[in-house]
Amino acid sequence: MTLSLSPRFQLGLVAATPGALDLIQNDLGLASMLVARHAAGDGGDLCAEDAGLNAEAIRLGGRRIMSVYKLLGAGTIWIITEADRASTTLLTPDEY
Repeated sequence: MTLSLSPRFQLGLVAATPGALDLIQNDLGLASMLVARHAAGDGGDLCAEDAGLNAEAIRLGGRRIMSVYKLLGAGTIWIITEADRASTTLLTPDEY
């Protein structure tokens, strides 16, 4: 099986909060991989309802797109692209 990481929407300016940087331990390879998965429409550990909302937002626009990635033994990273696609932020749930 091949996983396509072709972007399905614009990310805008990509930023990360201090908590997200701590979780990924400034590993730009990990951060890039998570952002690529997000941009490809892979929401990670989202529930089915939120995955459906993402699919609709990608198709129709006008809504934010959110991904959730649980890092083994490290915590959880959220990635949120704003509805206007001007920015994407990596953050932890408690920084929301």
